[in-house]
Amino acid sequence: MNVTHTDAPITEIDVDAVVVGLHCDGRLSPSATAVDEAAGGLMTRLFERNEITGKAGEVTPLLAVGGVRAAQVVVVGLGAAGDFDNGVAFRAAAAAARRLAAKERQQVAFYVDDDWSARQSESGICGAMVGCVGQDLYRAEKNRHPIGEILWAGADDATTTSGRIIGESVNLTRRWVNEPPEKMYPESFAERVVELAGTCQFDEVVVWDEKRLEEERCGALLAVGRGSVRPSRLVMIRHMGGAQDDPLLALVGKGVTFDSGGLSIKPSDGMKTMKLDMSGAATVLGAMHAISRLKIPINVIGLMGLVENLLSGDSYKLGDVLTARNGKTIEVLNTDAEGRLVLADVLCVAVDQGADKIIDLATLTGACVVALGEDVAGLMTNDQDWCDVVSSAAADCGERAWQLPMFAEYSQQIKSPVADIKNIGEGRWGGAITAAKFLEEFVDGKPWTHIDIAGPAFAEKDKPHCDGGGTGAFVRTLVEVARGWDG
Repeated sequence: MNVTHTDAPITEIDVDAVVVGLHCDGRLSPSATAVDEAAGGLMTRLFERNEITGKAGEVTPLLAVGGVRAAQVVVVGLGAAGDFDNGVAFRAAAAAARRLAAKERQQVAFYVDDDWSARQSESGICGAMVGCVGQDLYRAEKNRHPIGEILWAGADDATTTSGRIIGESVNLTRRWVNEPPEKMYPESFAERVVELAGTCQFDEVVVWDEKRLEEERCGALLAVGRGSVRPSRLVMIRHMGGAQDDPLLALVGKGVTFDSGGLSIKPSDGMKTMKLDMSGAATVLGAMHAISRLKIPINVIGLMGLVENLLSGDSYKLGDVLTARNGKTIEVLNTDAEGRLVLADVLCVAVDQGADKIIDLATLTGACVVALGEDVAGLMTNDQDWCDVVSSAAADCGERAWQLPMFAEYSQQIKSPVADIKNIGEGRWGGAITAAKFLEEFVDGKPWTHIDIAGPAFAEKDKPHCDGGGTGAFVRTLVEVARGWDG
C-alpha cells in the first residue's frame, strides 16, 4: 500500500471514498463541516436523528453525497473527546478501512480530524493499513482488499512514512502468525528472516542450527523440539543505531511454531489455533523490522527461540530433568508448559550477548487470559522502573496491559525436590505469575519485563477494527519503547 499526504479540500478530491470523524458530542471538524455544508446539513440531521452517534469505532457510509466529488463519505465514530488517544485513533481508522476493504478501492482519503497531532495521525495511518488486511491468505475469494493508496490530510511526509513503516511491520507480524504451521516452522521462519534482512537494513542476522544450539548448551530449548522432525533454531537480529558503547536493549520472543502440548497433549479444540504460539517471536520480528527501517538511534538485539512441540518416540517426558544454558536444572512435570523452557535458554543468550535491559513476549499461559481476558496483556517484572517504561509505552499506543504481582512467595511454587526448579507451579492458581517467576531465574538480575500476550495476540473472531487471526499486538509498544530508550 502506498501512503501519501494530501492538502486538497475534502469536497474537491476525486477518490473512491473520504473518511471523516465524529465525536459522540456531535462536534464536527472543519473537514466534516465542509462536507456537512456541501450536503445541506446531512450529517447534522443524521446525528440529531441518532442515525450517526459518534460512538468509538462506529462506521456509517454515506453514498452519493451532494457537493462532494468522492464516491462516498464514510463517517467513523471517535467516541468522547475526553477519552480520545492514540489507541482510539488507531482503531477508528482501522474500522473505517476494514469496512472499505470489503471491495477493491484504488484511493481512499482520510480527513478524520484536522486537529490530530503527528503521533495521532501516525497511529491512524498504521490502523488504516491494519484494518484493510485480513487473514484470508489462502482464499481464492478474498475477504479484504488492501487499499491501493491511502491519502492522509494534515500529515507531513515524515508522519506518513513512519505510519506506513509501522503499519507494514504490524501486518508482517500478523501475516507470519496467520501462516499455517506447514508453511511456518523453525527452519522456514529462520530462512524468511534471512531473506527479509536485505530490505530491512538489519546490521546482522545470525541463525543457530541444532549443532550450534548443542554447542551453546541450550538444553531446555532443544528438549522441547526433540519430538519434531523439524529441527529447532535460534535467530538473532542486531540493530546498532547507537554508539558502540551505548546500552543494549534485548527483545526476546517465544517461537513455538506449533504446540500440540507434547505428551501432555492438548484436546483437538485446544490445538486448532496453536500456530499462534510463535506470536512472541513474530512480534519481536515486527518490532525489529520497524526499528531498523525507522533508523531509531539505539542498540537493540531481537532474539527468537523457534521450536515445534510435537510427539514422537523421542519426545521429552514428564519426569525428565533438563539442564538450561545457565546450568540450572529443570524438572519437567508438564510438556505443555514448553514456552518457558524455550525462553529460559533464549533469555540466557540475551544476558550473554550483553543486554542491559530485557523485554520478553510470549503467548505463555491460558491463566493470563483467565485473569485479564482476551484484550489485555499481563506485565510481570523484577524491576518496577523498567516495567513502568514498558507500561507507559503501551498506554501511549493504546495497547492494553496490566501488571501482575511478583511476590517472593510465588517462587516457592516452582521449587523441585529433584532439580533446581520445576516447569509448573502448584495447581491451577496464579499460573501466569509462576510462569514468570520461572523466567526470572534466567535473566541474571538484569532489569526485565515479561509480557504475556496469550490474550491479545490472536483474535478468535473478527473485531470492528481487525479481522480474526493474528493482531500484531505490542509491535507498536516495542517501537515506542525503542523511541524513548535511554538505557
